[in-house]
Amino acid sequence: MGGGVLPADLVGRNRGAARAALRPWTPVFTHGDLQADHVFVDGDEVTGVLDWSEAGRGDALFDLAVVTLGHEENLPDLLAGYGGGADLDVIRGWWSLRGLVAIRWLTGHGFDPFAPGCEVDVLRRTPS
Repeated sequence: MGGGVLPADLVGRNRGAARAALRPWTPVFTHGDLQADHVFVDGDEVTGVLDWSEAGRGDALFDLAVVTLGHEENLPDLLAGYGGGADLDVIRGWWSLRGLVAIRWLTGHGFDPFAPGCEVDVLRRTPS
């Protein structure tokens, strides 16, 4: 990433992790921006989902990655309800790819990807 926003070793490590997401996949209908704020829940039941503006054909694991981005501790519970078939390396790859791609846009539009729990924290947690 140009401009010295992130250390080169952090970028390199996350580029390596992101390669797992760049693989052949079977397209499915995805939300495209599935965040916890877009899901209504009553107890243990999902009662609604908002903001379908980025919906379309995509990788199902991308939606799982977005909804758990910055909240890796929730991944086991999500996967338990998902029913199998989710590759953790691919989900982590999507975390890395999304973080690397989003940081420049976020910084340029007044958001702070360095705030606790945001994109840079996610990138820092990527194993070596």
